[in-house]
Parts: sequence; structure tokens; C-alpha cells
Amino acid sequence: MSLFRHATFEISVAQPNGLPPPAGPEIAFAGRSNSGKSSAINTLVGHTRLAFVSKTPGRTQLINVFRMRNGAALVDLPGYGYAQVPLAVRLQWQGLLEHYLTRRSNLVGLVLIMDARRPLTELDWKMIGWFGSTGRPIHCLLTKSDKLTRQEQTRTLKETRAALADFGGQITVQMFSSLKKTGMEETEKVVGNWLRGDEETESAG
Repeated sequence: MSLFRHATFEISVAQPNGLPPPAGPEIAFAGRSNSGKSSAINTLVGHTRLAFVSKTPGRTQLINVFRMRNGAALVDLPGYGYAQVPLAVRLQWQGLLEHYLTRRSNLVGLVLIMDARRPLTELDWKMIGWFGSTGRPIHCLLTKSDKLTRQEQTRTLKETRAALADFGGQITVQMFSSLKKTGMEETEKVVGNWLRGDEETESAG
């Protein structure tokens, strides 16, 4: 059965201290505003409206938690980088994201959503820097890949992997299309391995 299928909404919070107690493992989903993050989440869970999709970037201003059947949680973080949001709000989001990514004890990995036509922006690198320092894995989804030709996809994937080569196996990259429903199995395999690794760590402890 699909790993993400049948995930259900649990809670929306404005501050990390409003999150549920750190019980089951959590997988964070983060990405630049309008990168296709909500669409990717909806595609993975098989639900058209679980994560709200807006044509107005910067709409998701809360941390949204979705509980999966295996007890793990999918955590949808606020989109970042939308210039027309007031500076004070942007700084609040930035603090919220950094606090969650670096201090949440049960966070086992980050799925970083990037538009395949514009990967690795300055803010994406900042996100990688924050979470990369924890030593936990990052999996990059290059979304909207259907807007690229097959040749462009191959080149973009190769260039993005080369740019992240210094991180070794900590960061993995794949193409993803919510429209074509491609890349779902690869994402599930990577995240499933994170969750299994977390279970092994717990049993060893």
C-alpha cells in the first residue's frame, strides 16, 4: 500500500510550540512559494485538497501536520521567499522554519521542493544550510518536470546533483511531476527508508 495514501489532517499551528508532542517520526516538506509544494503533497497522498493549493504565492502561513496510517507525520511548512509578503511576516516565517528544522527531535528528514526550471535559489541554499547541519537526510523534488523536455530534465538533474555533490549521500535529487503523477514511487522509497532507519534506531536504543 502507498506510504502516504490516506494521510489525514491533524492540526495547523502558527508556532513550533503548538505542535503535537514529538511522538512518531516526522517528515518535513519545505519549498519556495509557488514551487508546487502543496500539489506535490496532494499527489503523494492521493487527495486533491488535503494541502491547500493557491495560485497566490505565500498563502500557506502555518505549519500543517498530516498523520499517516503508520503513525508518522507529514509536516507541511510555510512556503518561503515570496517578496510581496511584509518583511516582518517573512522574518517570522524564517524564524519559524529555522526553529522547527533545527530543534524538532523527531524530525527524520526533509523533502525540499524546488521548481525544476529554477532549482537551488539563494533561499533554497539557506534551507539546505539550516537542515544540512543536523546531519539528517534531504531529498529534493524537482517539481513541474513536465514543463521541461526529456533532455532538459536530464541536464537539470545532472547539474543539480553536481551542485550538491559536497553533501555526499545526505542529499538526494529526483524529478517529480504532480500533473503527470511521475516520481511518486521514488519519493516513497526514499522516505520509507528514512522511516525504517528511524525504527531501527529506536529498537537499537
